[in-house]
Formats: sequence, C-alpha cells, structure tokens
Amino acid sequence: MRRPAFYSRSTRAPQDAAAPGMPDGSDAAEPQAPGAPMPPPVSRWQPGRRSFWVLLALCIGLGGSGAALWWPQRAHQFTQKDIDAAVLHTLQTNTLPSPAAKAADIIRPSVVRVVSYGTEKTTPEARTEKRGRNLAKGRPADATAAPGQQVERGVGTGVVIVDKGVILTNLHVVAGAETIKVTFFDGLESPATITGTQPENDLAVLQAQKLPDDLIPATMRSTADLRPGDQVAAVGFPFGIGPSVSAGVVSGLNRSFRSPEGKQELGNLIQFDAAANPGNSGGPLINMDGEVVGIVTAILNPTQQRTFIGIGFAMPIENAASAIGSPPF
Repeated sequence: MRRPAFYSRSTRAPQDAAAPGMPDGSDAAEPQAPGAPMPPPVSRWQPGRRSFWVLLALCIGLGGSGAALWWPQRAHQFTQKDIDAAVLHTLQTNTLPSPAAKAADIIRPSVVRVVSYGTEKTTPEARTEKRGRNLAKGRPADATAAPGQQVERGVGTGVVIVDKGVILTNLHVVAGAETIKVTFFDGLESPATITGTQPENDLAVLQAQKLPDDLIPATMRSTADLRPGDQVAAVGFPFGIGPSVSAGVVSGLNRSFRSPEGKQELGNLIQFDAAANPGNSGGPLINMDGEVVGIVTAILNPTQQRTFIGIGFAMPIENAASAIGSPPF
C-alpha cells in the first residue's frame, strides 16, 4: 500500500519556486508578517485529464478481473465416446472380481459348518460308512473310536436365515445325531439343537446356543423368476473342506430325485451343474446377487461313488423357508 505524503511545516518560504497560479514566476509571494499564521500546505498533485483516464482504466481492469473470476466456467460436455474410452481404460487397467466371487463374499458370513456326533456303532453298514468317512478325511480306513465314545457321524453345511441363530440345513445331515455343533464364519463354535423338521423335503431347522456379535442372516430370493441358464453358485464344506465355492448354471426346474437306497423321492427340485459333493448338503445355492434360491440337497451319480458328475439338486427356498413356518414370499 502506498504511504501518504508528509508535508514540512518549515516557516521558510521558497526562494526560487514559482507560486501556484503564476507559471512565469513574475509575481512573487508577499512576505508574511512576523507572528502571522502559516497558510495551509498546498498539495503538489492536481487532478487532471490524464489522471482521470488512468483511474478509470484501473477501475475497469479490476472490475473485469473480478467478473472473470465470478462468472462460472462452461462445464465440459462429455460425449459417448469419452464415456466409452473411460470404461475401456478401467477394464484394461483393473481386474474386476467375477460375479460368483462377489456373490460368495455376500453370503459367506451367513454360511456355517454343521457336524453331527453320535456313539460308535458296530453294525456292518455303520462300519462301511465309517471307512468311507475316514478315507475322505485322510485317516486310516479302519480307524475307530473306543466303545461308547462320541464320534463324528456327518459333516454338512447350513445357512443362517434369522439373526437369532436360526439355521437351515438338510435333515439327513443331522438325523440321529446325539450332539450337533455349528461353526460360524468367524470361527465361533456352538452347540445346536433341532427345532423343526420337514422330512418330505429333507429339511431341518437348527437353533445355535451361542452367537457371534455381528451375525448376518442370508437374504432369500423367490424362484418364481428363476430360469434354466441363470448363473448360480453352491457354497459349503465338501468333504469338510471350506467354505468352498463352485459356480455353474441352473440346468432345469421341477426335477425329481430318488435316494440311492430308494427310501425317499424328492420333487420340485432345482437342477444345477455347480460342483457339489458330500458336505455341501444343507448349504445355500445362491444367485449372482448373493441371495439364497435353494438348499443343496442331493447329487446324482448312477454308480456307487458319492461324487459329483455334473448334476446336483437343491430344494427351492420357498419350501425351505416354510420349514420354519414363515414363508417369505
């Protein structure tokens, strides 16, 4: 900021300067009488035409600069070509997760491992079944427990459908169990009891005794708009390994399945080709939004091997939800 001029209060009158109003200096100023008051100082700057135009130009310049700062800039108009180029760049520089991976991330906190326990049996059928379980877990085929000791009888999967610890699974996973334990996503292990069954659909409802603090129930989705060719994924514990995810498509609807022993026939099933094996039973079949459309129930294999050859079956979620007495649709 420019400092204002200071003026001298000296009483000495200028000797050789021309007084204002006398450009030729011909009329000298009269001397002041002693003791007379001094006249007020006279400014050396006088407004003139040039000063006026300079001041006007300065004002216009400042006003134009302020207007330029205030006036909104015109927004850039993006074209479809710009959008396509940005999308292509993102696809080329970022690895996006698959639909099945995103769906599995959504359902995984709601999936539980279900293990049933019972006392060791000594019948030939029980021993054969025990050998199969031992081999599947990498144990010696004839490994047995002490008489009367509780042993693991079956491993399956369940899905939490109510945040109070209500779990859906297959009845054949827990049938005849003396003790049931479930393991939640965070590793918490809890005893569970059977609170309801629906034998005609091979379904059971469990209630866990201990719950994680942040238990997340699954979202169920009606199968009314499900079509062959729709993408699905099965999440569970095949042979006790997991949680594992396999992806495929819906192969058919309203299928029927008869158990190898011929003891039961199930109807109105969803047929799918996502890999499923013993241990997947009771687990969720989900769409690509992570919503449960069915409960994995059985696999078809014309041989005696209990392994997947490309055809699996799931009970529609409408039937499964009715097992707890509250159809969601």
